[in-house]
Amino acid sequence: MQTFVTKGASGTRALGERLGAALRGRTGGRVVALFGGMGMGKTVFVTGVAAGMGLCDAVCSPTFAIVNVYGDDALCHFDMYRVQTWEDLLSTGFFEYLDAGSVLCVEWSENIENALPADAVCVTLRQGNAEDERVVTVEGIEL
Repeated sequence: MQTFVTKGASGTRALGERLGAALRGRTGGRVVALFGGMGMGKTVFVTGVAAGMGLCDAVCSPTFAIVNVYGDDALCHFDMYRVQTWEDLLSTGFFEYLDAGSVLCVEWSENIENALPADAVCVTLRQGNAEDERVVTVEGIEL
């Protein structure tokens, strides 16, 4: 497990870029399980992942859509905040995207922890000592 301290949205985004670059061409461990409370920077982090993968699409929170897809299925960005049951999860298309080999970034992974693949990269974002500081732990990949 690696631990990083980021300053501001730009620092969180830059760390996401490092992860996105590390995921390029990787065959296993292409699910990024994001954990952290409201406002911790999960969507900002995914914006960095997209940039690190060479995608130029503007990333926005999939809160209402549940999933946003970028770069011809290269990156699927899920928000599982409202997913409470197995049926809810099935209705998101999660398993279809997983089978397609896309990179999946999953916000609110707490809600689907039992469905995550064993090789998922786990990223936890927490409040640091300062308002704009985040403590980010990354497991499952070297950055």
